[in-house]
Amino acid sequence: MIIPHPLLGPRDAEEFVYLGDASLLDRPDWQAENAEAAFFIYQYLRDNPAGAHRELWFHEQGDRSWLVVTRDTTTHDILTAEFASDIALAKAGRR
Repeated sequence: MIIPHPLLGPRDAEEFVYLGDASLLDRPDWQAENAEAAFFIYQYLRDNPAGAHRELWFHEQGDRSWLVVTRDTTTHDILTAEFASDIALAKAGRR
C-alpha cells in the first residue's frame, strides 16, 4: 500500500506504523463532570466500519510525522492523507 505523504510524496506503508482510529485525536476533557464515562468510551469503544475510515499513521522510518489517512477499508484505497497537526490546529481555530 502506498501512502501519499503531504510533504514527501508517495511512500510505502512499510515506513509507517498504524496507530488506530483518528478519533484518538479527540481526547476528552479530564476535568469534565462526565470524564470517567467519556474516557471509557474514548479508550475502549471503537467502530469497525466498512468503507471510508480515518486512521492515525506515524512515519517512523521517515520524517517522524503523524498523519491522518482516510482509507477505504474494503479496498485499501487511500483517499486523503493530512498532517495530524494541521487537523488539530484547524479544530482549535488557529488555521
